[in-house]
Amino acid sequence: MSEQQLKAFWEATQADPALKQKLQGVSDLGGVVDIAKEAGFTISVEELEKAQAELSEDEQLSGAAGGICVIFTHR
Repeated sequence: MSEQQLKAFWEATQADPALKQKLQGVSDLGGVVDIAKEAGFTISVEELEKAQAELSEDEQLSGAAGGICVIFTHR
């Protein structure tokens, strides 16, 4: 998966309420990958984990600075 694919998938989830709703019921990254593939995106669990870790670091930095950071995660 490229960073471009992940960004495009993120944008699609924001623009498509049905896609966003599908993701709300998913409890693991493998499920996210499956839904992304159904929607025409090529992503991997490993790349999602990497992006999630990077976003978590950004969230921690933002919180330390008193800001608000909204991220896309599945826990």
